[in-house]
Amino acid sequence: ATAVATGLLGLVLSAQAPGTRAAELQKWGVHDEARPMPPVVDPGPAGPPALVPADAIVLFDGKDLSGWTTSKGAPAKWLVKDGIMEAVKGAGSIQTTRAFGDCQLHVEWASPAPPVGSGQDRGNSGVFLMGIYEVQVLDSYQSKTYADGMAASLYGQYPPLVNATRKPGEWQTYDIVFRAPRFDQSGAVVSPARLTVIHNGVLVHDAQELSGPTAHKARPPYKAHAGKLPIGLQDHSHPVRFRNIWIREL
Repeated sequence: ATAVATGLLGLVLSAQAPGTRAAELQKWGVHDEARPMPPVVDPGPAGPPALVPADAIVLFDGKDLSGWTTSKGAPAKWLVKDGIMEAVKGAGSIQTTRAFGDCQLHVEWASPAPPVGSGQDRGNSGVFLMGIYEVQVLDSYQSKTYADGMAASLYGQYPPLVNATRKPGEWQTYDIVFRAPRFDQSGAVVSPARLTVIHNGVLVHDAQELSGPTAHKARPPYKAHAGKLPIGLQDHSHPVRFRNIWIREL
């Protein structure tokens, strides 16, 4: 009950001051093991796949990977079975054939059960907006790693406000509202990328501004890029499963 109350307080404070956590990046180094972990919140049991809005673009319908390629444009080689696609070790990360900018993205995923490994070597994958800005996928149920690399973190930058991870093998949902960065003609940032993330029905990032692209052990600055780019899913050598992926352009 204490963890739930603390988590709800964090959500209220976040809702009052969206995108104001930038001081954290000055206080904590990238992947700092001393950075506090967020409180645990039980999101309740998983439900059936979410309904698809009438104006959404279905990115994975459970039938095939016709809407996905490798980063080099070759056919995606992840496993598709029983309405689910599964990352295949060594097959490489995949990305959508279509490009997107501002969007509402829905992704359902499940980490392997029984769990194997620990920390970052446990149900690792990622959802990449524009192929650049990552919302981490990881089995963070009773498993410790660095705070800015746990499930639903904005990788390398911000942990989620709370840990709303379900048990391994149970379906998880990410509902992401993404605002792409804007650049002027010289390539300077006019407005940074912003993400709102709801993990299993719980708000974990509230219009959070990113300091730049996602990177491992680094926080690089922005580099100007196109206004629309593909959505990516990461192959991190773990058989993470995905279903019911759709997007609404904003």
